[in-house]
Amino acid sequence: MSELFDAVDALVSSRSTLPPPAERKRLRQAHGLTLDEVAAALQVRRATVSGWEAGKTEPRPPERDAYARMLKQLAQLYPANAPVPSEDTAVPETPAVPGVPAPSVAEPAQARTEPAERIPEPVSEDTPLRPAAVPHPLATTRPTSRRPPARKAAPVGNPAGGVDARFENGPLAVVDVDADGQVLAYCVGGLVLDVPAKSIPALVEWTLSQGRLGQPKLSGPGKDADLLIVLTKTACEHYGLPVTLTKEERLAGRIPEGHKVIKQLARAEWKLTKRGFGPWARIYRPAQGSERACVQLCIPSWQALDTRHWADAAQLSPAELARLLGTYAARVMTPRGSTAVTGLELMTALHPPTRASEPDATGKRHSEHNPGSLGKDPVDCAPCEAPDGHPLLADLPRFHHRTPAEVLMEEAYDWARPLTDAECLRRHLVGIDVNMAFAAGANGLTVGLGAPTHIKAPVFDAKLPGSWLVDLSHVDLSRVKVAKDTWADLDATLLPSPFTPKGERPQGPAWYATPTVAYAVELGYDVTPVEAWVRYENGRYLDGWYNRLRDAYLATMADLGVGADLSPEEFVEAMDGYRQRDPQLAIVVSAVKATVKGGIGKLRERPRGEGWKPGQPWRALARPTWRPDIRAAVISRTRINMHRKIVKHAAFTGQYPVAVLSDCAVYASEGPSPLDFLPYRDGKPLPGGFKLGVNPGLVKWEGTQTVLWGEGIREQFNAPELNLARYIKDGTVTDVDNGE
Repeated sequence: MSELFDAVDALVSSRSTLPPPAERKRLRQAHGLTLDEVAAALQVRRATVSGWEAGKTEPRPPERDAYARMLKQLAQLYPANAPVPSEDTAVPETPAVPGVPAPSVAEPAQARTEPAERIPEPVSEDTPLRPAAVPHPLATTRPTSRRPPARKAAPVGNPAGGVDARFENGPLAVVDVDADGQVLAYCVGGLVLDVPAKSIPALVEWTLSQGRLGQPKLSGPGKDADLLIVLTKTACEHYGLPVTLTKEERLAGRIPEGHKVIKQLARAEWKLTKRGFGPWARIYRPAQGSERACVQLCIPSWQALDTRHWADAAQLSPAELARLLGTYAARVMTPRGSTAVTGLELMTALHPPTRASEPDATGKRHSEHNPGSLGKDPVDCAPCEAPDGHPLLADLPRFHHRTPAEVLMEEAYDWARPLTDAECLRRHLVGIDVNMAFAAGANGLTVGLGAPTHIKAPVFDAKLPGSWLVDLSHVDLSRVKVAKDTWADLDATLLPSPFTPKGERPQGPAWYATPTVAYAVELGYDVTPVEAWVRYENGRYLDGWYNRLRDAYLATMADLGVGADLSPEEFVEAMDGYRQRDPQLAIVVSAVKATVKGGIGKLRERPRGEGWKPGQPWRALARPTWRPDIRAAVISRTRINMHRKIVKHAAFTGQYPVAVLSDCAVYASEGPSPLDFLPYRDGKPLPGGFKLGVNPGLVKWEGTQTVLWGEGIREQFNAPELNLARYIKDGTVTDVDNGE
């Protein structure tokens, strides 16, 4: 019998014990790990880890032992009773956006009357529905509140106590003054607080001490988001600020240093960042240990909310503006400035530069580099990646024009060609636009994390991010590989080159990012680089950033009635007039898309006045997130993704685009709809080609004009290759590209 007992004991000890599935997920989220990162470490599929966390499957040796070891270490860092952020940057298997419970019609007597229409807050695993706040028993003083009825309980699956008590009133407030002179703070969820502050310094103190505003960190090693206060015109008047800026102040981006409000802040020992008191002023005191004291101000009447991205948000009522910005904050992050600045800050928030180390011999923790981040120190770019005027190029002659063999020129498409005789006989020009194209280009992209290494005569490695000097002029688009052992014969004169933004065929060696060179190999051609700047320290830095923005976009589009599971016909119908269903949510969609493009653009921010001269460093170079190589890689992959779809479509249908602008392609078609020329078999799209749908990387209808319209404006402007994609949306010919 003892032998049987020994066998049972041995069997039990052979399997490492694991915490419950929900705890596994909590521990991963607490450390800021994505499902992809855990899967890569354990050498399993992402869906496998997702199954373990959902309790659908259990790991087996040897992965079980490694998984148990990881969870044990995380449990030591994040005990079960410690507060952890509810955000998760992992990719959901199927983005689900449940409906938001409708608020009660009746309001308590003391509540202010709010508009019936409202932007629903997100209901998802990443951002649980915020229930009505409960007064904190430890607070000695509380701001007077005017609350709407309590909301319904959060749906099953949201973590218990998902709202951080420190930030029970939401991430931001819009401060306004009513007709009676009472200062009010409009928060998310219809909450209105009475504000006793009589000055800007007092307002800052009140929001930090009693406002209970802010947002939990998005990553385990990160920091909580600073709260945002939006000042309306009446609030500016009340606190002694100008309602609008003068021309000189707009050009300077700030009010004068001698303004009385700035003096008030100085006397109260508050500081401003180097950008001063402008439309997005940051007011802070130096951190004391882990305690941060910082408030972000937003002043819409000073043009803080760019109308290209926020439309007429500055004209909304305080309550409506709080709902709009609150929805954006919950799904993306609390705005830190323009959408471009917020896009860049989101990268850092998801991958903080440092983390706490393991305890040393004395039990103390120290700050150390956070693996997978860009670190806290800037790195020099390669000379070919440096834009004109960069200090690395200070020795070049003043009017030297760099050739493709000297500079990396990875930009989005701007290509067009004359219509063929056959295309002129068709009736319509139909534009299709790739959803969130640059976000899709960032998804799964391996980018450099550290400094570049220079190599002579390297062997090309598609897995190694960097810049390569190579001659791709031999790539012949008239015969390309479209599958593993399948070649296609195409009309190369009707196709843009995938290697240049203008679609011209390369004429010799030039610098390209890794995705561009890899595509030449994919098309079936050998490449022989002359030299390269590569980054051996690399990773999928943008994955979490993509996931966050993708989920924000899909959730908001679903709220507007455009779901991810629609058929092509249903999708085209749902997109018709979707912005009119809820104009405020439509603004959120525009802001999310601008966050993508702006964040990528900020990776290579150029000098902005301030007396800069070519060859001198500018402020952005001091950031670890000034990374022109990452920007180039994303744009390269986005352009290649577009060309791959164009080639697949041409090989299958014989149809070629007449114009391509960034993420929009225009085709001549007999019918006015994308359904009239995009190939579908039994309801399924062409593999690798254009597919209608709301997900990033899929396409939507951009606009339709007649062939006569296209030929007419080309003749009118004497421009046979005028890019029709720029004007296909509404047919109005301007020189403005709004990026839609």
